[in-house]
Amino acid sequence: MSSTKVYLCDANSTDGTAEIARSYEGQLNLEVIPGGIPSVGRNLGARQGRTPYVLFIDADMELADSTLVRRAVELMKRKKLHCLTTNISCPEGSMWDRALYVGNNLMQHLSRLAKPFSTGMFMLFDRAQFDRLGGFHEQVLFAEDYLLSQKVARSRFRVLRGKVLTTNRRFKKMGHFKLIRLFLNTALHSLSESYYLRDHGYWRSEA
Repeated sequence: MSSTKVYLCDANSTDGTAEIARSYEGQLNLEVIPGGIPSVGRNLGARQGRTPYVLFIDADMELADSTLVRRAVELMKRKKLHCLTTNISCPEGSMWDRALYVGNNLMQHLSRLAKPFSTGMFMLFDRAQFDRLGGFHEQVLFAEDYLLSQKVARSRFRVLRGKVLTTNRRFKKMGHFKLIRLFLNTALHSLSESYYLRDHGYWRSEA
């Protein structure tokens, strides 16, 4: 991993994220850069790199499978993909938490039949295609990952076998039913950009 450039986009966190990350600089080729809301931070990080692929992951993700990134890049190359994601697991969450992530994974797989759906928890992009699509929409207030993945051709999208691990912080902050409602409204309003430009309280819940 020391040869892999990692950009951590820090949006003025107060939990010591940047300092903890810098403590690994001897093991990782890591640079902390100013962030913002996720769409802004992700785009800033993407502009720094010069590699043919760029991987976006959320701050609370764990890459427990040491082969996952290598297999992801190999599949991207072999199938000439534009975007790839994988399954999300919440092993330490409640039964509800785990069930909802199973539902999320199912929707990702089914999305190959219509329009691709990937979350920013793990999103590997072909850099050239990422640039052609204009990156993440920096004015939307949530679901920037969903909106970008919708622009990818079905034939150039895959869900990689395997999984990444996450916490249940989202459910703790917002509650299960509010997140389910937000997820369903996101899908129902996929053709209405104005819906995503309005404040639905997502980041107030995350604060």
